[in-house]
Amino acid sequence: MIRFSLHCDKAHEFEGWFRDNADFDTQSKRGLVDCPVCGSQKVSKSLMAPAVSTGRKKEKMALAASAEQKRLMGELRQLAEKMRENADYVGDKFAEEARKIHFGETEARGIYGEATTEEAKGLIEDGVEFLPIPTFPDDRN
Repeated sequence: MIRFSLHCDKAHEFEGWFRDNADFDTQSKRGLVDCPVCGSQKVSKSLMAPAVSTGRKKEKMALAASAEQKRLMGELRQLAEKMRENADYVGDKFAEEARKIHFGETEARGIYGEATTEEAKGLIEDGVEFLPIPTFPDDRN
């Protein structure tokens, strides 16, 4: 697919995606390309700078994405640690304790622990609000 910058005879500018240059020409001749602003079918391609992706540019983009991903993972790890610090660990009794809190059978407090997929589905069906805390590879070692 290729993106063209287009303009109509009334100087409205817009974009269009086509399989290739010939696809644009064919659709334009058949009257299938029109201006989204005024509906004119007198549409032409505007001059565009080619979008050339160099290996160096790809490498910079990958490094930037990697750095951003590392930063976000660090923030997520800090959030998970803070949640664990401010809650009681209830182990595999999480679903049971969450229901007790939800239905007012025990004091409301932050808890965390483990639940099976079936237990989590049951909590959702009961209207119990909860969020999974991510486990990171380093947490398992």
